[in-house]
Amino acid sequence: MPKNNQQILNLLGLARRAGQLTSGEGIVLKNIQTNKAKCVFLASDAGKASVKKFTDKCNFYHVPCNQQFTRKQLSQATGQARTVFGVMQSGFARKFEDLTTME
Repeated sequence: MPKNNQQILNLLGLARRAGQLTSGEGIVLKNIQTNKAKCVFLASDAGKASVKKFTDKCNFYHVPCNQQFTRKQLSQATGQARTVFGVMQSGFARKFEDLTTME
C-alpha cells in the first residue's frame, strides 16, 4: 500500500475519533444534500446502486467522492463496518484532498 493511502486511512480514523465523521447511507446522503459533508469516502466494492446514488449526489452537490479503498480497509481504519463515510470538517477534507493529489 502506498504511503499516502496509509496516511489517508490513519487520518480517517482520527476524524472518527474527533467526531467529524458520519457513516451509513441515510445519514451521509442527508449531509451531502444539506452541504454538511465536505468529502465522502465510498467503498470501491460497494454495490452498483450505492455507487451510482452517491457519485450522482456528490457530483450534483460538488462534494469530492473518494473511491480508492475497499469496504474492509475503510472498516479497519474507522472501526465501523460501513460502506460510506462523510467527513464533516473542512480542515480534514482539505488534508484528504492534499493527500490524494500528492500521489
